[in-house]
Amino acid sequence: MKRFILPIPALAVFVGPFGAAAACLSAQEAQSHVGEDACVCGVVASARYVQTGRQPTFLNLDKPYPNQIFAAVVWGSDRSKFGEPEKALEGKRICVTGAIELYRGKPEIILHDPAQLTTQGAQ
Repeated sequence: MKRFILPIPALAVFVGPFGAAAACLSAQEAQSHVGEDACVCGVVASARYVQTGRQPTFLNLDKPYPNQIFAAVVWGSDRSKFGEPEKALEGKRICVTGAIELYRGKPEIILHDPAQLTTQGAQ
């Protein structure tokens, strides 16, 4: 089932799989929700496209790498759907939806579809 971000000023809302609205999590709160499908919002504090291996693009929310507290990741196989997010989104407030996973002790959401990401403007 699809999830939608509703544009409500100063409050991001996530519509869950059964249509119930819930406030989005902050990047800090994501650590407590590993294994859940959720919406996570924050400011892209640093962004990087790695041109080797699986060619990931990392969007680190609220604190820059290597001190990031949450990351949204786009693998190279999906990158063409997103353009150049490391350039377009740095400094902007975004919300991402999907399954929160842990990688090296840090929470992240893997983005496969641009519908999983909304931009809320510059901070």
